[in-house]
Amino acid sequence: MPETPFASRRGLLFGAAAVSAGAFVTGCTSNESSDDKPAANDRPAADDKPGKPVTIGFAGPQADHGWLNAINDNAKKRAEKYSDVTLEITEGSNDTAQQIGQIETLINKKVDVLVILPADGKALTQVGLKAMRAGIPVVNLDRIFNTPQAYRCWVGGDNYGMGLNAGHYIGEKLKGKADAKVVELAGLDNLELTKQRTQGFDDALKNYPNIKKVARQAAEFTVESGQAKTAQLLQAQSRIDALWNHDDDQGVGALRAIEQAGRDEFLMVGGAGALAAFEAIKADRGVLKATVLYPPTMAASAIDLARALGQDKGVGGLAEFEIPSSVTCYSAVVDKENVDQYMPTGFK
Repeated sequence: MPETPFASRRGLLFGAAAVSAGAFVTGCTSNESSDDKPAANDRPAADDKPGKPVTIGFAGPQADHGWLNAINDNAKKRAEKYSDVTLEITEGSNDTAQQIGQIETLINKKVDVLVILPADGKALTQVGLKAMRAGIPVVNLDRIFNTPQAYRCWVGGDNYGMGLNAGHYIGEKLKGKADAKVVELAGLDNLELTKQRTQGFDDALKNYPNIKKVARQAAEFTVESGQAKTAQLLQAQSRIDALWNHDDDQGVGALRAIEQAGRDEFLMVGGAGALAAFEAIKADRGVLKATVLYPPTMAASAIDLARALGQDKGVGGLAEFEIPSSVTCYSAVVDKENVDQYMPTGFK
């Protein structure tokens, strides 16, 4: 799964709804006051109308996970929406040297804007700096570079917010239950994002004194690890009231382990927003009742922001001349009540 900062503190924090990833860069072409006179900032905002042609270079890691594949799909589909955008997309690689080479090729092609989701933010910081020094603005997607000098805008998810919202959802569901017990199926513990998700979850549960987290297992974002670690959790705990799983891909394995154990006394909350999770939530025939988004639609937002940069336009609904320096997507909770709304954003 993607590694991101807990919530970027560089520049303006700006929440973007996952279901309408590009909404904040579309809209009216000027900011107007209540008396219909132009405001001080009447700079055009990006909209759907064709404008100055923009070539956007897109470089990401290998799509070896459902979420990363959805990132690529969202970027391609968003670019296809605009007749004035040409998308130069690399093959993608988890080898940092190879990804650096792919980005340098895009720099040499003199693309107008770069969108980069680095396999390793630290390792690719220098190539981000190289692009910026060459006069090519960089939209840093999700995994963040070591310095804001390496990008013009960062857009990504909120790992702490995922845990926080999962914890509050579970807390409200178990609010009236005495001595409630919850367990956590985390991701890779050597990733900062996993620590952030756990911290948010723990902070939320502090608001519910009736709830105790009795166990935690770290998996590896795979179906196999999800199944094995969930089986261990269930064997160790004869009764639980809720399980929070960090990742919907490993959640497929978790649900297998739950079914094999014949356990159904608890509710489960997933993470990320996979289509399979949405479908299970909608069917409402098992323990999975909700999932907390880490929206791959952020890639569509990155294309929108890159297009606005390339056309020297601002953002509809904001008074500033420029696009924000930081955009943090909101980790919405999707359950049976709103799953139909989010179904089109689900990834396979």
